[in-house]
Amino acid sequence: MEMPPDKLVAQLAANPPASLYLIAGPEALLVIEAADAVRKAARQAGSTERVIFEVTAADTNKAKDTNSVWSEIEAALNAPSLFSPCRLIEIRLPTGRPGTEGGKFLERIAKQPPRGDIVMVLADEWSKKHEGNWSRAFEANGVVSVAWAKKPGDLPAWLGQRLRSRGLQLDTDAIRVIADRVDGNLLAAAQEVDKLCLLLGTTDTTLNAEQIRALVADLARFDVFRLLEAAWNGQGAQTLRMLEGLRQEGEVIPALMGMVIIELKITAALSAAAGSGSLDRAFSERRVWPAKQAMYRRALERHGYRRWQRFLVEAGKVDRASKGREVGDAWVHLQRLLVAIAAPGGIGLLRSEIAAA
Repeated sequence: MEMPPDKLVAQLAANPPASLYLIAGPEALLVIEAADAVRKAARQAGSTERVIFEVTAADTNKAKDTNSVWSEIEAALNAPSLFSPCRLIEIRLPTGRPGTEGGKFLERIAKQPPRGDIVMVLADEWSKKHEGNWSRAFEANGVVSVAWAKKPGDLPAWLGQRLRSRGLQLDTDAIRVIADRVDGNLLAAAQEVDKLCLLLGTTDTTLNAEQIRALVADLARFDVFRLLEAAWNGQGAQTLRMLEGLRQEGEVIPALMGMVIIELKITAALSAAAGSGSLDRAFSERRVWPAKQAMYRRALERHGYRRWQRFLVEAGKVDRASKGREVGDAWVHLQRLLVAIAAPGGIGLLRSEIAAA
């Protein structure tokens, strides 16, 4: 059967788990929460063992042999557990494409589910084009839950439901204040809801927009992590707005540059690995979790290795300018650097405008 993530979470709270799950989609928060609900249900069903397999791009192109991840999964399924009567077998498939041999293998698992064990496939990317015989077999014999991207108009209703589930009542205008400030980011929205719960607990009073404006921090402005997410995701206008918010809040450049330089070094290394066809291995070695890989992939599509090296050089100049060891306004330098990272042709802007600053 197919059900949306929120229905899956509710269903698992009241019922034992099925033997097969496919949870996929671009909304990382919903995928994470649905997967956590399966893990919790598995523990309640007696599972004390969780086995995780990471499927790389190389695995999706490889024929099924003794060296493939599919053979490893098959061996694990056929081997009885020494520690638990019920195991959770977690197959992480970031691209949502198992390849020909992988698809046949997953289809066979779905048609003959392992007795006693629970198999959960997780995918970050998903669309109608990803569907195939294997996913239809999961739907026929287990549960498929796709976390489709929320449309802007859907966010207020989602926020309202999440607030009510935590005992908070906000009027329509107050909910829209939060929706506007998180810019469609469900992870940020969930954090805002959790923050309100900590501040207010549960209340019988319906809060209005003015009360919420006084309580809720503007994550679109003040969060350095979301600033870098916006730049790496190619959201130039949002990046500028967040950076200006940080500046107005009194943030100092040296405190920001540590994170900027770390992200640039990671991305430069990933770019080098992508050039040699080993990006998935680089993700694993650098512990870049699937939820964050899409952000890096978007950034790598815009710029090649030499540009990321150039960005690193410019980041050093920004850092030195913030400490008075380089000519120019450090905030202007940082603004242009981040916009250059966000823009497909940003290197031209970097050359012309930073040189002129």
